[in-house]
Order: sequence, then C-alpha cells, then structure tokens
Amino acid sequence: MTGQDDFELNLRERMAQNAETVRPAAVPYPEIVRQGRVEQRRRRMAAAAAALVVLALVPATAIALTGGSSGSGPADRVSVAGGGPTPSAAPSSPQPPAGPAAPATPGQLADGITLQDAATGLGQCLAYDVERPSPPSGAPARQDLGKAADYRILLAQRSTGNDNSPGDGRLIVAVKDTPVPIRIICTIKEGQASGLNISAGADGTPGDRPVRPDMNGGKLYLQRLTMEGPWKLPYRWGSIGTVDSRVTRVTATYGGATVEAALDHGWFAATGILEKRVTEAPRIKGYDAQGNQIYDSNQDKFYDKPIP
Repeated sequence: MTGQDDFELNLRERMAQNAETVRPAAVPYPEIVRQGRVEQRRRRMAAAAAALVVLALVPATAIALTGGSSGSGPADRVSVAGGGPTPSAAPSSPQPPAGPAAPATPGQLADGITLQDAATGLGQCLAYDVERPSPPSGAPARQDLGKAADYRILLAQRSTGNDNSPGDGRLIVAVKDTPVPIRIICTIKEGQASGLNISAGADGTPGDRPVRPDMNGGKLYLQRLTMEGPWKLPYRWGSIGTVDSRVTRVTATYGGATVEAALDHGWFAATGILEKRVTEAPRIKGYDAQGNQIYDSNQDKFYDKPIP
C-alpha cells in the first residue's frame, strides 16, 4: 500500500466517526404548520380590509339591502341613504274634476276668454242652480242639469251691464245632448253667477225649419230694451240656435255687419261687435251644400225680429 492509499483510508475513518456531526437537524414540522396558519389568517384579514375599501367607494344611494319577511308577502326594500322603507310607486295626486268639452272653433271663445275660464264659469252656473230655492209646491220639478263634464261650451263672450244690471261680466253658453238636450245661458259677474236661463228639449215651435234660432237668444244680443235708453257701444253680441243636416253654412247680420257662424254638433254660434244703434234682431240665414239659401229669419214667423 502506498502513502496515498494510507491517506484515503485515514480520511474515510475520520468521516465515519464524525457522521453525526455533519448530519442535518430534523425538520421542525409543528413550527412550519403554525406559521402557515398565521399567514393564512393574515391574508384573510387583508382581503376583508380591501373589500371594505371598495364598499366605501360606492355611493351610498346605490346600495340597497333586501331583508326577508316572516310573512308570506314580499320583503321590504331598505335604502341605505333613506334609512327606511321605499314605496314601490309614488302616490298619485288627485285629479281635478273633468270639465266641459271645447267648442268646435277658437272663435267661439271671444274676448280672451279661455276654455278654463269658460269651464270655471259653467261650474259656477251649475252650483248656482243647485243653491237656488226649490220650486213652490205644485210647480214642475227642476231639471237636473248634471255635471260640467256632460256639457260642451258653445259660446263665451263678455257682457255689458246697464242701469238695471250694472257691472260688466261674461256670458257662458253650454249645451249637452243626453239624456235630455239642455242649453244653458249664464251670466258671470264679479266671479259669481248672477243669472241663469235654461232650455230643455226641443224649442217647441212647429214647422220643418232647417235653422232654428234660440227663442231666448236675445239674452246674447240685447244689451237692454230700447225704452230703457241708449246702449253702450261698441257692444259684443251673440246669436245661437240649432241646425239640421241640410245646413252647411250659417250667417248672422247685425247692425249692417255680417259674420260667419260656427257649426258645432247641430248648433250654430255667431258673435260680433255692434258699432251702431239697431232696431232689429240679428238676421240669420242658412245655406245647403250647394250654396243655396234654405233659411231666412226674416221669413220665419216664429223669430222675433223687432227689438222691444
């Protein structure tokens, strides 16, 4: 054996003797597990904190919680911003009572009177009728005039007062068709009804006339009787009546001026401005679809022509 072999043998013996000295220590498994659990809890806490930060950035009004109900109904919806129950729908505001229908043409509302003005006046007229004293015993029962919604405004214009009825106001004419045809002429002064004329059913005059001027139309074109003194001019006047299916055009001439009447669901309504003194009522003429004159109030024996 050479010297080199002795050296290797000696080295092997020393390494075998000190094997325990260079052996690595045992792995501390309990400590590793404990540290892993601590790290896991730390990560969960970090994730929860991050979630709270995200929630804090969301607007409060956008967050809603839905809570369960012990009953069988739906769960209440709770708003974070409001702090209380949120109704499923806003409460509906009360609707105003229905009013009368509008006339067929804008010209039937004269002197700046609006449909709302006319509707208000009609309501006051109907209330005035209800508040009037009952008819005496044995007299015909008063006609039930119904509601404003049953009517259509036929004419609305200013009225001029006189010595017997001082103060200017408004005249409102309204009609309804069912269950009984009714026509109302009402005067409004200082926001209150001060006069009411009612016609129910047919006018009662005989004859086959395509145009029937209203028998009480003088309330619209007579400012006062001629014996009571001169009229206040210029004066707003009106004329109304019924027409049948043969009539397609109606004119009214008063004080030398002629105006076209509006045709409105079987009625005619004319209005104009009187500039001079008159002695006769408006002259009404009716025409058919071919332009032929088929009615002239001057030839109607039931029409009062002279002004009293």
